[in-house]
Amino acid sequence: MTARIEDYALLSDCRTAALVSTEGSIDWLCLPRLDSASVFAALLGDEHHGRWQLRPVDADAVSTRRYDGDTFVLVTRWRSGDAIAEVHEVMPVVDDPEASVLRTDIVRRIVGIRGEMRFVQHLTLRFDYARAMPWVRQTGTEDDPCLVAMAGPDAVAIRGARLEPNDHEHAGDVVIREGEVRDLQLTWFPSHRDLPARLDADAVFADTAQWWQEWADRITHEGPHHAEVVRSLLILRALSNRETGGIAAAATMGLPEDVGGERNWDYRYVWLRDAALTLEALVDHGFLHLADAWRTWLLRAVAGDPADLQIMYGPAGERDITERALTHLPGFEDSRPVRLGNGAATQYQADVVGEVVVTLAAARAAGVHESTFSWALQKQLLRFAADQIDRPDQGLWEIRGEPRYFTHSRVMMWAAFDRGVRAVEDDGLDGPVDTWRGLRDRLRAEIDERGVRDGCFVQHADTDEVDASLLLLPQVGYCRPDDPRMLATVERIEQTLMRDGFVYRYRTATGVDGLPGPEGAFLACSFWLVEQYACTGRIHEAEQLMGRLCALANDVGMLSEEYDPAAGRQLGNTPQAFSHLALVRAADALARKMHRPRG
Repeated sequence: MTARIEDYALLSDCRTAALVSTEGSIDWLCLPRLDSASVFAALLGDEHHGRWQLRPVDADAVSTRRYDGDTFVLVTRWRSGDAIAEVHEVMPVVDDPEASVLRTDIVRRIVGIRGEMRFVQHLTLRFDYARAMPWVRQTGTEDDPCLVAMAGPDAVAIRGARLEPNDHEHAGDVVIREGEVRDLQLTWFPSHRDLPARLDADAVFADTAQWWQEWADRITHEGPHHAEVVRSLLILRALSNRETGGIAAAATMGLPEDVGGERNWDYRYVWLRDAALTLEALVDHGFLHLADAWRTWLLRAVAGDPADLQIMYGPAGERDITERALTHLPGFEDSRPVRLGNGAATQYQADVVGEVVVTLAAARAAGVHESTFSWALQKQLLRFAADQIDRPDQGLWEIRGEPRYFTHSRVMMWAAFDRGVRAVEDDGLDGPVDTWRGLRDRLRAEIDERGVRDGCFVQHADTDEVDASLLLLPQVGYCRPDDPRMLATVERIEQTLMRDGFVYRYRTATGVDGLPGPEGAFLACSFWLVEQYACTGRIHEAEQLMGRLCALANDVGMLSEEYDPAAGRQLGNTPQAFSHLALVRAADALARKMHRPRG
């Protein structure tokens, strides 16, 4: 049985990521990229689907863990009787992009603190989402053991301690004494190439910790929840591909929004919406240089014809992320199907252009200069939005039911044209301002007529239901937070979408999303309510809700997509960019209202 979602910590090299459980097991690792096939997939099944566990032999040993400062160097301290030892784990961040194509590494260092402790390794390598049993051979010596496994284009080497075969896995003990250090290394490399040289582990730990800490030291933030903001921004950076500029929505696939149900999606891709909002959070805290990298990524992904725009792409802008089921994987706690790829890529989601244009406008206002292509790209996106203006969509929540005229989507289209008008009128850029102004005014008239019922904003034009995405309307300037319609909407959300102190996206019982089963409380929605409370003077309620939400993070500060208050557990893919960027916005809103300036 796998651990709970909140039992995992993240290792990242800004290209791929590993999830390490509190039991010292790497249960999820895709190599060499975040969207590559897995080598370890016990997260979506059991140990037979791939894992690398390193823990004391003593089953009663207890552990605590932390990151080493503001880094992704994970330190787990084990106690077994009077003995104490630590495991330090890192994925090296490689400066040379050519080198990173040829190898990816994880280093696990065992450090003896007090007494003597015996550790055991359990290694099960299963390539291609556990569909490929590798050819495994011993290539090292007694003094320098090395195990190499190959399957198709991929090879993995494990060095540092002897491993012996045992019923389709490999196992071995490592004894560590006070003052001793033992380094274990995993190296992925293309199977047609020679085994890369062993890393200098001392240099790897020092250089990687320095890289992360120097990045974190550039964060500009002062105010409440500072530690949570810093860790959230670090997680957003960890989900950003250092080479391509693509920003993934999460590090995992298939983790359920309803345990045992079918709401299990692949989130390892770049949603334009999520990436744009992540970029806005990073730019707002001092990382203006990332805006140019992402704009370049966007140009490559969108390419020539905006009519071919997708709402998500692969980390390098790949378009083919066709959804299919991996029927051989039993899923996290029997949550099936496990989906690879994401069918939402082919959906029309009318809000996406708005999020992108709003973010790029914010970057421009922060001092990021338009390049020779960036404004031309935005004009093309606005032309695409104009061509689609009468088309219903699947909306922010990617419903798999009937397309609708979702109020949030229409507002984001309004915001897109509004930023286009402002770019011409305020920033002196060129564009068909009269056309954009006319479309903006038309959308406002439509929203005010069809998106409001009984003085309250509604989910879409054909319902009286509310939707948590309506909390975003003031954030993009459509209305003031204290607009009477907004206040009425908040009251309805509190009445119908808030349970056990947290906000749900919408009422799944209406069938609007075309899917069976319930889901957990969507964490970003509750953070949006914190921001709304703060902006309307409900500071005490904002602080209380913020405190409850931050308390849901695990011991190393990670949040998944959703939370189940009844079961007291995280749900959905993890760590989730949407949750962490919403946390950052909520903390900023509290800081502003409490008159504590950000740096």
